[in-house]
Amino acid sequence: MIVPLLALGLFAFLISSRVTEEKTKLTGSDMLEQMDANLRFMLEDAETLSVFLIGERDIQNYLARQEDDEAVRSEIVGRMTNLAASKSYIANIAIYPDRFGPALSTAAWRDEEVSAAVQAASGTEKAWSGVYRVQNYDGMQNVITLIRPIRSVYNFRHLGWLAISLDEEAMSRNWRHPDFGQGSGKVELIGAQGMILSSPDKSRLGQSLEPHAPGLFARIPDGLAGSILYGEGDRKVTVLYRREPLTNWMLVGTVPYERYRDQNRYILTLTAAAVALSVAVSASLVWFMVRRVTRPLAVLTRHLSRIDPERPLPRFPVVRDDEIGRLGQSYNLLGAHIERLKQEVIRGEARKKEADLRALQAQINPHFLYNTLSSIHWIALMAEEKRIADMVEGLSDFLRISLNQGKDYCPVAQELEHIRNYVRVQSIRFPEEFTVDYIVDPAVEDKFMLKLLLQPLVENALIHGIQPNGSPGTITILIQSGREDIKFTVLDDGAGMPGRRLDEIRRALAAVRGGSKGADVGGDVTIKQDDGLGKRSPSIASEASGYGLCNVHERLLLHYGPDSGLDIDSREGGGTRVAFSIPRWEEAP
Repeated sequence: MIVPLLALGLFAFLISSRVTEEKTKLTGSDMLEQMDANLRFMLEDAETLSVFLIGERDIQNYLARQEDDEAVRSEIVGRMTNLAASKSYIANIAIYPDRFGPALSTAAWRDEEVSAAVQAASGTEKAWSGVYRVQNYDGMQNVITLIRPIRSVYNFRHLGWLAISLDEEAMSRNWRHPDFGQGSGKVELIGAQGMILSSPDKSRLGQSLEPHAPGLFARIPDGLAGSILYGEGDRKVTVLYRREPLTNWMLVGTVPYERYRDQNRYILTLTAAAVALSVAVSASLVWFMVRRVTRPLAVLTRHLSRIDPERPLPRFPVVRDDEIGRLGQSYNLLGAHIERLKQEVIRGEARKKEADLRALQAQINPHFLYNTLSSIHWIALMAEEKRIADMVEGLSDFLRISLNQGKDYCPVAQELEHIRNYVRVQSIRFPEEFTVDYIVDPAVEDKFMLKLLLQPLVENALIHGIQPNGSPGTITILIQSGREDIKFTVLDDGAGMPGRRLDEIRRALAAVRGGSKGADVGGDVTIKQDDGLGKRSPSIASEASGYGLCNVHERLLLHYGPDSGLDIDSREGGGTRVAFSIPRWEEAP
């Protein structure tokens, strides 16, 4: 346990250190991107303003003159002053005519510095100067100047120079106090040649970066943005950079590597404390487990080793409320559950034998009647009473199939033949009152099923569905073949039943499924209701056939399991549907 904890602590320390560094880099990169956006706005604004001024008609006309015009000069300087005053980062706007002097300027500077920058830019199309200092009425000021030639819009003749100077102090406000590296980061603006254009340390302005950070400028890749490590030992820093495509200047941010070490030292201390505490707790838990857990487990093991299949599980004494105590309680519950299941199996077998006995008893009397009816059939034939003979013959065949030589299972075709004999007898008894439609999948006729399942349903449909309706009706027997089961459905278009009676029947079937005796297995459905005098009366009449819905339902549950019970649906005036399904058996069990 200690080795994985140490490995986990080391892994957490390394990951946390890397995450800390990456987070600082990501934060710094995001801030440099924002600073670059602000810088780009200033540069693009200066570029746009310069394009506007060199193409302005009054300035073009003024510079095309052969001599100075004081009134026009004042008007142009006034407009330029308004433009410069509207933008805090513009220190000066100046125009240097080629044909006459002096220069048109919005600031009271000594002109030597700007004139020198203009002279340096002579012969170029457009250029940004480095940072330089100028003297104004407030004192010294650091500026960076955009210088571009002014040419005639008519003949492209050179008319002079335009200089727009940006205040370095206003530009550096964006990166004066960078919020990364826990306040220890520093950002500088480096020119394309490695000169420091803007820095929190004003003494470095205008100097080359090389003396302060030898080799750093050469090591920075050519990409738009990124980071590198620079320096050794205590002077090691993380360098973040981002180039400005418009001028190829570069924002360079540095974070002392010592900041990472401080954070990593804190993470290391915290990780070591957590690992040490975990080791101590783990050692204590191991000792506790050995002392307090294995002993009760040994007792429980002895109980399990003495299991006798013929006797109940020995009870485990539960004297504690921890995991072992709950395990002992589960063991005791398991023993009680097994004992209850054994009793339920015994009761289920008894119920199954009882149901089979009732079915056998129901067959004994028809067996006697079968022999008697055979004699009546021959006497009717000899007396030429054909209707009586047909009825007796149908009843005799009905009873013969019911007996089925004492077997519980028969083919589906034999069960259908049993229905046809029943319908034959009832059609003589109730002529032209009902018809029976058979929709049977031929593939299931040779499959085996429990006998006497369909006849009670057909009889229930005839007596309680068709006859109360007072008009001829139809009973449909639908037998469908599934992949692993056979689905039986008996439908009628008779009187149906109200919702209250349907709910009572469903509750009675549910009681049978749960092992209750809320339904009389010898009738259709016998739902007992208290009449207020201490007696109970049926709300639905029982069937004379002796096989009711609950009897069929219970036999299905006993022989085929809980998934094979009856499903009943009915609507008053709209008929009734009774359905069930059984496994598809190729032969009788």
